[in-house]
Amino acid sequence: MEKYQNPALSPLERAVDLTDRMTVEEQCGQLIYDAPAIERLGIPAYNWWNEGLHGLARAGVATMFPQAIALAAMFDAEGMKAVADVISTETRAKYNEISKHEDRDIYKGLTLWSPNINIFRDPRWGRGQETYGEDPYLTAMLGKAFVEGLQGDGKVMKTAACAKHYAVHSGPEAIRHSFDAVASKKDMEETYLPAFRVLVEDAKVEAVMGAYNRVNGEGACASTVLMDRLKEWGFDGHFVSDFNALEDFDINHKLTKNQVETAAAAIKSGLDLNAGRVYEKLMQALEKGLVTKEDIRNACIHVMRTRIRLGMFDAETEYDKIPYSVVACEEHKAFSLKCAERSMVLLKNNGILPLDLSKYQTIGVIGPNANSREALEGNYCGTADRYVTFLEGVQDAFSGRVLYSQGCHLYKDRTSGLARANDRIAEAETVAEQSDLVILCVGLDAYIEGEEGDAGNEFSSGDKIDLRLPAPQRLLLSKVLAKGKPTIIVTAAGSAINVEADCDALVHAWYPGQYGGKALMNLLLGNTDFSGKLPVTFYETADKLPDFCDYSMANRTYRNISDNVLYPFGFGLSYAKTACSNLKVDGMNVTLDITNTDSRDTEDVVQLYIKDDAACAVKNYSLCGFRRVALAANETKQVSLTLPKSAFESVDDDGVRAVRGKQFTLFAGTQQPDAISEQLLGSKCLTTQIIL
Repeated sequence: MEKYQNPALSPLERAVDLTDRMTVEEQCGQLIYDAPAIERLGIPAYNWWNEGLHGLARAGVATMFPQAIALAAMFDAEGMKAVADVISTETRAKYNEISKHEDRDIYKGLTLWSPNINIFRDPRWGRGQETYGEDPYLTAMLGKAFVEGLQGDGKVMKTAACAKHYAVHSGPEAIRHSFDAVASKKDMEETYLPAFRVLVEDAKVEAVMGAYNRVNGEGACASTVLMDRLKEWGFDGHFVSDFNALEDFDINHKLTKNQVETAAAAIKSGLDLNAGRVYEKLMQALEKGLVTKEDIRNACIHVMRTRIRLGMFDAETEYDKIPYSVVACEEHKAFSLKCAERSMVLLKNNGILPLDLSKYQTIGVIGPNANSREALEGNYCGTADRYVTFLEGVQDAFSGRVLYSQGCHLYKDRTSGLARANDRIAEAETVAEQSDLVILCVGLDAYIEGEEGDAGNEFSSGDKIDLRLPAPQRLLLSKVLAKGKPTIIVTAAGSAINVEADCDALVHAWYPGQYGGKALMNLLLGNTDFSGKLPVTFYETADKLPDFCDYSMANRTYRNISDNVLYPFGFGLSYAKTACSNLKVDGMNVTLDITNTDSRDTEDVVQLYIKDDAACAVKNYSLCGFRRVALAANETKQVSLTLPKSAFESVDDDGVRAVRGKQFTLFAGTQQPDAISEQLLGSKCLTTQIIL
């Protein structure tokens, strides 16, 4: 048996053996994302680009989970790991069968370019929907769980995860190919790098992807500072560029004179795999003496080690018999529904919810997202074998008459190009007039909120210009609400929206996945309780936000803001009331009791926040623990949490992390300890002092 096919050897030993059998030209070919076959060595062609953000994406039918930001709203690391396990299972099942047909195309491999662990620092960023929100600790814990679920704990990796986009990357989308994200050493260490460090050190993520932009003057895909941090953390996988990011080096960033220089700079910095075509110039760089054969060899060893860790050259692996029947199976889809129910956030309820359908004969469902599949999907999605839109969810659950009107286009002033402006407003008003209850479905979708190049809106290449609904929807709301009918507003969006409307109930549904409509009605009817919490701050207005291009964390996120808050990070209403008590701290261990004081079952999220008295600590406090808890009616459970070492550390202006504080305040509850949360929920956090 060839050494590189011998599973008794380490993946590194096998990768070295395999790489050294290649010519230098063959090695260069393996460093481009659509690597060609090397038939004489038994190496099939392989396309490294696959996606698994919230379900296997762009590869045909698969279970579609809620978008990543919605999954973050569950505040559930165990649930996140289970989601990723489903994704990796379906990815393996498809890979097993499609490979038999020699299909080596894009989106067919085992290397998933997920998760996106960038910090959602500004609510205008269109790709924020792909992230786990604004908090570094929440992002790190959910990202770690997601990586563990994707990569598994078998003899070989189930799939390979990729932490992206390293590291300071969160808009603006329109200028990302030329933009220099300037971040202080403090903000780097305090906010932008922690999640990447956890995924590398603790989760052993197999790949890290660089960003398009520069970071403090250096191209993110060839940054000495960023690469040195990966070495410091013991990164043991491969580094990949974002797609065509290297092409920006000479064209837009003006860091190099041409692609030959770019290829040399990238590979010498430690970029192993090129998603793009710049590494086609590696042989020219070698001939010019800009790189060495050893540079190329080392990169090839890294990428072949990943393929070996995935078992691609083994006679058989433990995952080879995963059957195609698991793809979009009923068990997986039922879990997607459960995640959608756990992720939707109830922001307002004047008592209209849960609904008693016996009170209504006619329900009007109005809005551009009412019957939209796109409003369920978000970006980087797969194709579900069945969708339930919000309208369909109402129709399935209600035996009376359901009236429907689109009301308006998502963002244009008319739904038909031949019509006059506001061509569906009269119909919407009629539906509202003839309904006993109105469910108004508004928001965005990934065609106008998302990634530059994917989101073709008239706004800002996928970013939002402000936090309001598009103008046609604002008009629709005013016209419908003027009818005075009981109205529930459901917002589908991947970011913070201020609907600016006086309604009876307000639900932020995110992009809830294939069964979003069914999940919505289960929640509105009280078949299950709302338990989602906001992983981002909902601001009142964009006018008070710092400049979008300013990467300083001053006056950004719940950790540093002092005003402009509409709904706080960590906030979410439920039908049942819970209460926390008996907070105790023993070293790094925290225990408390949580009681469901209601006669209905519920789930809630215990949240821990810590305030540091060090001069360089964050302005407010930081999340340092969370746990989703299921509670039967009137049940009490004890919750145990372990504080991370980082909870007691602060970061100074030089980016040095250390324990400096002497006295810490620990807050515990089902919310953050701010005045707005206390007012909205009618409860305060428990507190205790910790003296070091």
